[in-house]
Amino acid sequence: MDELKPSIHDEANGLDYVLVGDYYIPAIELPEEDDRLIGKWGRMHRAYLEETNPLLLNHLILTGRLYTYLADLDEQAQDRYRLIIRQMAAEGVTEDLKRQSQWE
Repeated sequence: MDELKPSIHDEANGLDYVLVGDYYIPAIELPEEDDRLIGKWGRMHRAYLEETNPLLLNHLILTGRLYTYLADLDEQAQDRYRLIIRQMAAEGVTEDLKRQSQWE
């Protein structure tokens, strides 16, 4: 029997395969994750995707873009939250006002 090559490249799909035992296994690496944290809003959105759109969640996981997607979304939500807080402060909303009359 011929000796098996330790690695091969398939031109049809562009993947490299590594010999493990008697089988060739695709040599796939996960993309590097950035150092950004996924905060409250990112975790909430992931839970939302699990319930409402599992196909999109699976697609993001399989393409390796979920972490970046959630980190970007979390940053956007935090920026929006800070903007709303600044706007409320500019309009004179204080903690005392919120305690006295929430409708105002």
